[in-house]
Amino acid sequence: MTASDALELRDIRPDDAGETLTLQRAAFVQEALIYNSVQMPPLTQTLDELRAELVENLGCVAVEHGRLVGAVRAQVDGDLLLIGRLAIAPDRQGEGIGSQLLEAVERRGKESGCREAELFTGSLSEANLRLYERCGYRETGRVEQDDGIEQVFLRKTLD
Repeated sequence: MTASDALELRDIRPDDAGETLTLQRAAFVQEALIYNSVQMPPLTQTLDELRAELVENLGCVAVEHGRLVGAVRAQVDGDLLLIGRLAIAPDRQGEGIGSQLLEAVERRGKESGCREAELFTGSLSEANLRLYERCGYRETGRVEQDDGIEQVFLRKTLD
């Protein structure tokens, strides 16, 4: 199955904060189950924190028939695009929406002068790692956390 023709990709805006937070929490429940913890930033972030984060953000959302089905955030750090919080509605995962959002945000980063994109995920998040590798990201390092789980950092050259 592929993402629908009715899927609209557009820039993320501060007024998307409420829907984005709802989507983010729904999407990251699966991650909480994998890591056996709900104490992770995507699940503890507040609406005010998210709204402030979206004021200057290169992220994108995927909207279908008025429903937010995907979101990703990104910020520029020099010539590096920092990508985070890719979230896809649980009932729409595996349809290519994540790949499309990554491509859209990478394009925005490149237009802003970024040469590379970086993101990270937990070492137990096998589906995330597969997606990022399929989209051209390569592992650049791992950082062990207090719980023994590693954060896996991946980068991609934006051509």
